[in-house]
Amino acid sequence: MPKENGDSASHHGPFSVASLTLPFKVVFGNVQSWLAGIIGGLLFVPTTIGALVWATAFLHDGQHLSMADAASVASVVPIGWVIGCPLLGYISDKIGRRKPVLIGGALVMLAASLAAVFVPTSIVTRYAVALVLGIASGAAMIPFSMIKEANPSEVKGTAAGVMNFLVFLTTGVMSPFIARLMVPSQGAPLTLADFQHAFLPLVGASFSLSF
Repeated sequence: MPKENGDSASHHGPFSVASLTLPFKVVFGNVQSWLAGIIGGLLFVPTTIGALVWATAFLHDGQHLSMADAASVASVVPIGWVIGCPLLGYISDKIGRRKPVLIGGALVMLAASLAAVFVPTSIVTRYAVALVLGIASGAAMIPFSMIKEANPSEVKGTAAGVMNFLVFLTTGVMSPFIARLMVPSQGAPLTLADFQHAFLPLVGASFSLSF
């Protein structure tokens, strides 16, 4: 954190309900804030719901991997975040544009998601697809910059908090919907086709952002 050379009363407004709610009115009143939140949320759900919640069951029950292998493949996705988040952020800053990197990441996510769900591959290829999915999903962090850039500088902290709220609201809304699609008919075990059908909305999230 940068060192401060003292504080000033001019930095502070009156403590009141109005002063506390004003930043939220500014951020929520900006259409660009909602667009950034929805885009970020849709970019997150293929990994937060698909990879981190259901991937192990999908690989174990649907593609018949051992539980150890299924968990290992799923764990590669957040490793991809470690690479993709700073890398795609750097590329976006380097070219001075957000949209091309955002769309490019969504396109790669779409390809990786389709490969993971619908293309039978070897165990090594599954690791590679999971890593690519994780790296490409680093594009989900770009809307965090976009929402701050779309709002006045004095509400940047609130904008970041609102972004987090909208992203995980999207996950919270879609998670039970996806879980409902996972309910097998007549109590039978889930098949590969059941998982593929339930994952279609998550693949669709990347598809909608690609265009």
